[in-house]
Amino acid sequence: MDKIQFFDTTLRDGEQTPGVSFSIAEKVEIARQLEKWGITVIEAGFPAASPDSFEAVKLIAEAMTTTSVTGLARCVISDIDKAVEAVKHAKHPQIHVFIATSPIHMEYKLKMTPDEVIAQITKCVSYARERVELVEFSPEDATRTDKDFLLKAVQTAVDAGASFINIPDTVGFTQPEEYKAIFEFLIANVKSDREIIYSAHCHDDLGQATANSLAAIRGGARRIEGAVNGLGERAGNAALEEVAVALHIRKDFYQVEQPLNLSETMNTSELVSQYSGLPVPKNKAVVGGNAFAHESGIHQDGVLKNAQTYEIITPELVGVKHNSLPLGKLSGRHAFTDKLDQLGITYEAVAVADLFEKFKKLADKKQNITDADLRALVSGGQTVKNASGFTFASVKFDNSKHGEHTAIVTLVNQENETYETTATGRGSIDAIFKAIDEAFDQEVRLLSYMVDAVTDGTDAQGSAHVVIENPATGTIFNAKGVDYDVLTASAQAYMNANILVQKENAQGKITTIHAHDGIKM
Repeated sequence: MDKIQFFDTTLRDGEQTPGVSFSIAEKVEIARQLEKWGITVIEAGFPAASPDSFEAVKLIAEAMTTTSVTGLARCVISDIDKAVEAVKHAKHPQIHVFIATSPIHMEYKLKMTPDEVIAQITKCVSYARERVELVEFSPEDATRTDKDFLLKAVQTAVDAGASFINIPDTVGFTQPEEYKAIFEFLIANVKSDREIIYSAHCHDDLGQATANSLAAIRGGARRIEGAVNGLGERAGNAALEEVAVALHIRKDFYQVEQPLNLSETMNTSELVSQYSGLPVPKNKAVVGGNAFAHESGIHQDGVLKNAQTYEIITPELVGVKHNSLPLGKLSGRHAFTDKLDQLGITYEAVAVADLFEKFKKLADKKQNITDADLRALVSGGQTVKNASGFTFASVKFDNSKHGEHTAIVTLVNQENETYETTATGRGSIDAIFKAIDEAFDQEVRLLSYMVDAVTDGTDAQGSAHVVIENPATGTIFNAKGVDYDVLTASAQAYMNANILVQKENAQGKITTIHAHDGIKM
C-alpha cells in the first residue's frame, strides 16, 4: 500500500483562525508534538510576514530531527529568499510557492493576465528549485480555476522543478466527486520524467473538507494538508485527525497507509486547543468530549455487550484512557510529575511547584481526578505574565447591594507586591471583567464568553473561554482559564485575553500573514 504524507499547516493556516496567535515558544512546542505524532511535513509559517514569523520557522527548522519543514512564499523573489533562509538548517527543507489562478483572483486581486501568471510561475518556481531540492507549488483557488488553465499552470510548475503539486480548495467550494476528478485529470495529463506527488488542501466552508481530502486520495493524491482540530481561515481546514482515523478504520476501502502515531492524537489536540485558546467542540469527531459517549439506552446496552456494536473507533486508539488518575492528596511530587510524563503533558520545570500545589488543592475538593482534570489543571495553571510582569492571584466579592456585585481582583508583580482593583457590576462576571479592565486601563470589546465543565459531575473543574477585540487594531484574541471555581476560571480567561491586547498595544501591531494579499490557502 502507498503511504500518505501528512502536511500540517496548524502553525501557518491554523494561526489565521480569527483570534489565534501562537508565541514563538508555543509554535516550537507544538512542532515537537507534531513530530512525535508522526507528521511528514510541518508548514511552520510564512517567513516574509514578520520578524517573529521568520524566527519561528527558523527555530522549528533547527529543532526537528525527522520531520520536514517548509516555509510559505508568494510567487515573489523576496518571499522565496526569506523562506530559503528560514528553513536552510532543516533536516529536510522545503519551500511552498503559490500564486492564484482563478479568473476572479487574477482579475481583482492580482490584477494580472493569465500569461503574466504563467511567466511568474516559471520565474519563481525555478528560482526556488535552484535553492532547495524540494519545492511545492500551489495554484491558489484551484477548484474555481478553468480546467485547461489549471493544467497549464501545473505543467509550468513541474517543468520549472516543482516536485509537489498542491490543489487548494481555497474557499471550500468543491464537492468530493469534482475534487477527485481534478486529481485524476492532472495525473493523467501532466507530463514529467520524475515522480510528482499531488497534494490536497481543503477548507470546510460547506462542511466537505474531510470528505474532499479523502476523495482526493481516491483520485491519486498522496499528500494531505490540514490542521489539528480543523483550525484555519473562516470554517477552517481539514482536520488531520479525522482524515488519519478514517484512513486507519477504512484501510480496506482506501488501500493506503496513514503515517501518524494515533495514540498521540489526543495529546496533540489538547496542546493545540490549549495554546490556541479554542476549546474542542463536544461533538467533534475523533477528539470531542462526546466522541465515545453513549446516551441512548439501546446504544449503552449494545456497547456493554460488545463495544463494536456502536464504537468503530476505540478510545485507546487515539490516546483516550478510561482509567482515573491514580493519585490523591497524599501523593508525592514525583508521582505527580511521573503521571504528567505518562500522559505526554508538557510543562515548565519552574512551574512544577505551583502546579503540584494546585493539584493538591484539587484533590482535597474532588474525589475522582481524571486524566482530563489533570490536562485542564496544567493548561490553566501555567503562569501567564502580562507586559508589566503581573500574574493573576485571586478574585473576591463584597456583599451585593441593590442587585449589584462588587469584585476585588488581586494581581501580583515580579517582586511579589500585590495590587488590587475593585469594580461593581450587574452580576459577578460583569464585576470581575470591569475590575480587570480597571487593572489594565485599556479599552477592549468582549465578543464572546462561554463556560464549560472539564468532566461530568457537580465537582467538575470549570473551563472559561473568552473572545475579545482590540478596538485600536481590530485584532481578535481568544483565551481561556481553568479552575475548580468557575468565577476564578472566568477571571483568568479574561485577564489572559487582556494580556494579549496589552502586548499588542505595547509592541505595536506586528505585520502578520493577514496583511499579505492572497495568504488564504
